[in-house]
Amino acid sequence: MDTATAGLVGRDPEIDALDRLLRDVRHRGAAVLVRGEAGIGKSALLDHVCGAAAERGLRVLATTGVESETTLPFAGLHQLARPLLGRLPALPAPQRRALKAAFGMTDDAAPELFLIGLAALTLISDSAADQPVVLVIDDAHWLDRPSADVLGFVARRLESEAVVMVAAQRDGFPPALAGPAVGEHRLERLDRRSAEDVLARRAPQLEPADRRRLLAEAAGNPLALVELPLERARDDGAPLTLTARLEHAFAARLPGLPDATRDLLLVAALEDEGDLGEALAAASTLRGDEVTADALTSAVEVGLVAADGGKLTFRHPLVRHAIRQRATLAERQRAHIALAGTLRGTDRQIWHRAAAADAPDDAVAAELEDAAARAQRRGGVAAAQAALERAARLTADPAERARRYLRAAELAFEWGRPDVVDRLLRQTAVLDVPARERARMTVIREGFEEGIRDVRAGTRMLTDVAAAAAVDGRADQALGFLRAAALRCWWAEPGAEARAHLLEVVERALDPDDVLVLEVLSYVAPFDRGALLHERLRAVADGPLDTARAQAAGEAASVVGDFPLAVGFLTSALTGLRGDGRLGLLGRALAVQAWSALNVGRFDLAATAADEAARLSADSAQPLMGAVALVVQSVVAAVCGAEDVEEGLAEAARLGLQVDSNAVLAGVQFARGMVALDQGLHQAAWDQLVRLSDPADPAHHPVVRSFAVGDLVEAAVHSGHRAEVEPMVADLEAIAARTPSPVLHIGLRYGRALLASEDEAEELFAAALAADLGPWPFARARLQLAHGAWLRRCRRAAESRAPLRAARDTFDALGAAAWGDRARQELRASGEQSRPRTPEAREQLSPQELLIAQLAAEGLTNREIGARLYLSHRTVGTHLHRIFPKLGITSRVALRAAIGPEAARSTVGATVI
Repeated sequence: MDTATAGLVGRDPEIDALDRLLRDVRHRGAAVLVRGEAGIGKSALLDHVCGAAAERGLRVLATTGVESETTLPFAGLHQLARPLLGRLPALPAPQRRALKAAFGMTDDAAPELFLIGLAALTLISDSAADQPVVLVIDDAHWLDRPSADVLGFVARRLESEAVVMVAAQRDGFPPALAGPAVGEHRLERLDRRSAEDVLARRAPQLEPADRRRLLAEAAGNPLALVELPLERARDDGAPLTLTARLEHAFAARLPGLPDATRDLLLVAALEDEGDLGEALAAASTLRGDEVTADALTSAVEVGLVAADGGKLTFRHPLVRHAIRQRATLAERQRAHIALAGTLRGTDRQIWHRAAAADAPDDAVAAELEDAAARAQRRGGVAAAQAALERAARLTADPAERARRYLRAAELAFEWGRPDVVDRLLRQTAVLDVPARERARMTVIREGFEEGIRDVRAGTRMLTDVAAAAAVDGRADQALGFLRAAALRCWWAEPGAEARAHLLEVVERALDPDDVLVLEVLSYVAPFDRGALLHERLRAVADGPLDTARAQAAGEAASVVGDFPLAVGFLTSALTGLRGDGRLGLLGRALAVQAWSALNVGRFDLAATAADEAARLSADSAQPLMGAVALVVQSVVAAVCGAEDVEEGLAEAARLGLQVDSNAVLAGVQFARGMVALDQGLHQAAWDQLVRLSDPADPAHHPVVRSFAVGDLVEAAVHSGHRAEVEPMVADLEAIAARTPSPVLHIGLRYGRALLASEDEAEELFAAALAADLGPWPFARARLQLAHGAWLRRCRRAAESRAPLRAARDTFDALGAAAWGDRARQELRASGEQSRPRTPEAREQLSPQELLIAQLAAEGLTNREIGARLYLSHRTVGTHLHRIFPKLGITSRVALRAAIGPEAARSTVGATVI
């Protein structure tokens, strides 16, 4: 019995599950990650998938991660997509350019990773339209990081594709592909009966004692059951772990091979490319005479390798590792030199020269730094980090070595690897590092999680480093450091002293007319600089802004409570962010837009923006933005009629606690208060909202508290907490004297009217309604509802009906079902009957379906919609197929009328990529 056959013994459930995916591939896509220890049968399962797919007439695209290629950006993706490259001319131009740049087919810099992901998804989807596709990825833990990220992006978008992805990776590594759309299955060791069956078929001649020993040592591992019977009896010095035992079994076959064969295996093990011609050329250089393919015969006979045409394949990754480990350092160095002299490709040659170096070599270090720049240009941040780290180790001058280590650490920070950052900073710390570079080290170390960790010390440190950068004339660096410090002031609380110091440096070091600086100021001093911020934000609202400044203006406007202005700025920013494929920033912009739209009552926009933000935040690993999206989704669902939304809010709270962010926790409490008010539970709303005003509470947040003042007063008045809320309102009145924050003043006018005595309320309701509430439809409708209810209680039923009708109609138009019912109840109490609200057809759509319907109503094609939303056009088509029956229509022409003119006005940006 060979290893492949043994790996399938006892795997009937896994085989059946994978076969079902292949049978259903024409109807739905799926992604599965198979995990397990070395030798457990992962590759055997993948081989079965390839064979079963071929029998069914499916197209198989395969790639295998190899350790040496983790430094080559997009190597794994290129191997997978190579058979499809003939389809490149049919891709939209931006996507075509993105893939060509990623694969080194042009000199263009690689664009944002997610644009490459969209291009790969389109390429695979278009191929699957002709013939269903099975993507097979072995040793996924050794994929280069950009390939893994792109394939993860694709895996999360296969539901509507005729595509199945099956990946396998070894235990002990983080999941190469992750997300709710990726099913994960761990292969366990064989049970006793299956293990005995494999061993009996592999080595029927074994004595009972040897059989019992091998069964115990193999412990149900199929590879061990196949390979260990070929090993001699273990002596006391033999390895003890199963993996080491297997490597020992493979390595024990090497001494009996001819010298030329061992040299050929060594160069092949060090290169990983699998090109037999390259391996033969390097082995010939190493030996000084020609090595032919005949040298492989003995290695094939003892089960170490297989040769198929021009491809040399090791029986198992442990064979490769065993050959490397068996060779001495001197032997490996000579092999690397031989490879460097014979291989094609500048970067491959440089890496082998670097591997052969056993002392500082400034020339090789400089070449590695150049290779790092090329890798980064192609989007390979991990590869660039590895090249710079190796360059630092080969650098003789300590100052130059420190510079390269720090640059590598910055790239590891960008890559999202705090473990690598820590290692590189420890290596740098032992060097004689100049003071400026030590400050840079601290910035890198403190930079993770937007300053949530050790927020007070981190804020002070970032501020001081920024001040030094400004003095040196490095204004852009200073702005970056100050923004990082300012974000800490939003997500957590650094303390009054740290805020004051930060504000002083910002106003001394930066240009106050720059919109990017306004964003920083908004995080640091939203109340004390509120008037200035509002004046300048409104001044730039009508002029052109680049994408970065439009996003900065939108976030600043949201922080200072001008949510309609924020929606406008962010809508403008989305176009550029989509066009550039900057999904991390796009997810953030959508989350803030969703929060802003929620606060003005634009629930359709809040729902669609939050839905997309949630997906993109998962793609770009932004838990804080994901938490914001969850909060908005939960409130919108409750307002539109959902009964239980606590699960989403609890998950958002968990994320907030995980990073110790009182901004997230405040958002959750704000949402819980809104949901309770929506359900008419005033005491529950009070219990949730009052926490925002308690400085000792982890959910206390001065700015979020200012957004909730109207809700807080409403909850208090209807639950018997009037006396307790009045000093809180007085405190917020004092803040309102310093800032023109629209949401704060709207809330206070509402609160004053609710708290007023009967003889004062009329005037206060009139003043509140006289304000410009056009951009605030939900706030206006709630004010009209409260005014109408007050008039009715004052026995002025006839006068109450007009504001109550207006409130009802607005709530109905916004989809706020419970609020509309409350207005109807008040109208009935006033003596007027209302027809029950008839839900609009579009309310049957999910947020993603609504967004797709909006774009289709604007006239965009499926491909254009897919490019806009980072979905395949087949997924868009599937959604439209579900949308039409829900709306009772049969064509795109009827979409605009079906979803209504307001909903049809999409605000997601216009760039098609």
